[in-house]
Amino acid sequence: MLVLTNLHHYGRLIRIERPIGSYLVLWPTLWALWIASEGLPDIKLLIIFVLGVFIMRSAGCAINDIADRNIDAHVERTRDRPLAAGNITLREALTVFGLLIAVALVLVLQLNWLTILFSIASVLLTASYPFMKRYHHLPQAYLGVAFSSAILMAFTAVTNQLPPLGAWLLFAANLLWTTGYDTLYGMCDREDDLKIGVKSTAILFGDYDRLWVGILQISTLVLLSIVGKLNALGIWFWLSLLLAASLFVYQQYLIRDRDRLLSLKAFLNNNWVGMIIFIGIFLNYTIG
Repeated sequence: MLVLTNLHHYGRLIRIERPIGSYLVLWPTLWALWIASEGLPDIKLLIIFVLGVFIMRSAGCAINDIADRNIDAHVERTRDRPLAAGNITLREALTVFGLLIAVALVLVLQLNWLTILFSIASVLLTASYPFMKRYHHLPQAYLGVAFSSAILMAFTAVTNQLPPLGAWLLFAANLLWTTGYDTLYGMCDREDDLKIGVKSTAILFGDYDRLWVGILQISTLVLLSIVGKLNALGIWFWLSLLLAASLFVYQQYLIRDRDRLLSLKAFLNNNWVGMIIFIGIFLNYTIG
């Protein structure tokens, strides 16, 4: 049962004031839609996927806070989240999650059956991701799989066929990119996570965190380059990769001392990476 006076708390539950997570899912989804449709995505598909990104990210935030309600209170950055702070009840949070999943279901039912099947896997990944940090040190990679599922859905929605090799390479590139930037995010909470026993790649990589983030960033660019070759993408795409590479260098500079706030700034900078690559793909099909 939802309470109208708690609407602002529900908004905070789904991070409506912090859309960065939605953007980081949106850009790769748009990469895939534009490549799959060769620059001419169907307007209906575009609307469905954009809405779906924001709704599923919101649902992911809700289930994350539900799973972490007894953990967030012990972490400096998350102790004020509405569920951890007692501003809303567990039942309210579950209701918000259920409503979001229901809206996502309405959207996905507008698509073909192959895409619907892929969407089931996407929902399962989204719902189970928050629990992964309790069992292994690679929740960031698991998040990468969840975030990248929209790429495969975009290809199946456009072609009504199983995703081609280029789609899987784009999936892999986004998985690696997500693992890298979420490691930057994990570096912000590393001290708190060690105290409460939560696992992450930031902890796993330890003193080699910058090196591994760099390896993930370079691998992302390599895979995107292969995608560009397979799809005969032109100069605008290659310029976008060059700009993305420069942003990765900037992020490495920001985390040189592993400062918590600068690590967060490096994480946020990835919004520009995704946007610039999309602009490159868009201009490739628009200008040539």
